[in-house]
Amino acid sequence: MSALAKETGVVRRGASPKTLALLSALYFVEGVPWGFQSQALPIFLREHHESLTVIGLLNALSLPWMTKALWAPLVDRYGWQRFGRRKSWIVPLQIALTLACLYGSSVVGGPDWKPVLFVVFLMNAFAATMDIAVDALAVDVFRDHAIGTGNITQVVGYKAGSLVSGGLLVWATQRIGWPGLFVGMACLIVPITIVTTLMNEPAHVEEALIHKSVPSFRDIAQMLREQLRKPGTIAFFAFIGTYKLGEQLVDSMFKPFLIDVGFQASQVGLWVSTFGMAASLTGSFVGGILASRWALLRAVSWSAVFRLLPLLAVTALTLSRPSSSAVIVTTVAEHFFGGLLTTATFALMMSRTERRMGATHYTLIATIEMLGKAPIPMIAGPLAQRFGYTVTFGAGALVSGALLLLLIPLRKGVAQVAA
Repeated sequence: MSALAKETGVVRRGASPKTLALLSALYFVEGVPWGFQSQALPIFLREHHESLTVIGLLNALSLPWMTKALWAPLVDRYGWQRFGRRKSWIVPLQIALTLACLYGSSVVGGPDWKPVLFVVFLMNAFAATMDIAVDALAVDVFRDHAIGTGNITQVVGYKAGSLVSGGLLVWATQRIGWPGLFVGMACLIVPITIVTTLMNEPAHVEEALIHKSVPSFRDIAQMLREQLRKPGTIAFFAFIGTYKLGEQLVDSMFKPFLIDVGFQASQVGLWVSTFGMAASLTGSFVGGILASRWALLRAVSWSAVFRLLPLLAVTALTLSRPSSSAVIVTTVAEHFFGGLLTTATFALMMSRTERRMGATHYTLIATIEMLGKAPIPMIAGPLAQRFGYTVTFGAGALVSGALLLLLIPLRKGVAQVAA
């Protein structure tokens, strides 16, 4: 099926429920480290009286996610076929991630919080490499599945892992403490590792891997040149690299803002990281449905427009001390429409993937998406420190509105392909 057909939301036969459940569980594991870094770590550091600048700069710990394209070809080329081409990467990395969590439980309770940063970096390195293999498996599985519906598995699974590690476990720290949070993350990963070890990769994926030639680096370079020559490709890369800029500018400083105006860490964890993440999961599910039934660009466009509204509402919260109900309602709306946009955009990304080298190509696209948003918290911290939360959140809303203009050349590129 052509990329144009997929962009118009064509529905195809679905993968088996067992396969989709496994993929969802694998993405759940990947979401666990990110949930801790993005949701729990800012609260942990603010409780330890660290500055907003330090909190923002610590987003550099996600460097493995931004650079994973460098070693993606290795994951595409190598693997133990008898055990499972993708499983031979996924299972050892799950074990390594579990051990990193257990190590984190032994250092997080000490007087020095810096060893925790090393643990987070290790967790991100293992999860990012695992993501390459899981994405490759997903690209093969979703070739017979509706792109939008299939990406519900990806986005919802990942966010569910983030919700548990960055929301529910943070809320539980009042009873289990921060060491207990790390042990809890390890306990979440272990049963999924056992299930992954026992399950076989889907038969049609195994057959495809046996018969397709392993892409060389020359093949990869040629594929990239071909992609860049297609109409609308530059606009596509520009959009996926910038569509989360404003949202990240707001989200990265929202939890420190709530701590600073007097809310407790347990409240922030429950409202933002739990209620908000639950809303994000719901939005992601709805976004996948829309991406299956609408043209992908239409789903992306409407999601981007509606996502702007709650960002304006978050800015309004800074004008006076917000009530608990105002925080909850605004958080739920912002996360719902953010999830809506994420799933629709990820479906668009997968529709553009060259399946001959799925791990490498999709990882390159996903890396552009990550590079566009990951550095923003490092800017948001110093910005909020100097100019305050109102200016920071207002800038985020303004950027999100301005980036809607990128949808115009993206639509023109698709129209040229159709012609």
